[in-house]
Amino acid sequence: MEKTYTLEVAGVTRELPIMPIAEDLSIASFVILGDAELVAAAAPLLVEKLPEVDVLITAEAKGIPLVYEVARLLKLKKYYVARKSIKPYMESPLVNEVVSITTQKAQVLCLDGADAKEIAGKRVAIIDDVISTGKSLQAIEDLVVQAGGNVVARAAILAEGNAAERTDILFLQELPLFPHK
Repeated sequence: MEKTYTLEVAGVTRELPIMPIAEDLSIASFVILGDAELVAAAAPLLVEKLPEVDVLITAEAKGIPLVYEVARLLKLKKYYVARKSIKPYMESPLVNEVVSITTQKAQVLCLDGADAKEIAGKRVAIIDDVISTGKSLQAIEDLVVQAGGNVVARAAILAEGNAAERTDILFLQELPLFPHK
């Protein structure tokens, strides 16, 4: 029988499979890709917590449905995505490297130079599904700062492990880590 964790957030309940990610650690696997019900329930609650913002950004790929819905609710015409590789269409991309709890190896995050120009001077909210170690969040923030944007909010549906103790992030629910004994 598979071990699961019951998550209740934004009036929605999900049974999350508990998956090992390291020899001594497992996490409850939270994936919002394809979960329209959860995204639609969580986005308005995050919008209520956000300060006034001009721009939203997320990392590819799991944060995309959430950032779309938050942008729609805020009536923003556009949001930005830090891609996981440099694309041929990118003009002078800004690049940052990160190792997160779920990737476990170095990956790049890239912001198109054209997007960077649009972010310059703007109040930016970084939106993600889960904040855990904060490494991905910091990598995106570094890109925003390089672009000349001002990060005014860091928001996610869940804060995992010690991230729930941070005072510089907005989130709806805590998600525990599962250390191996």
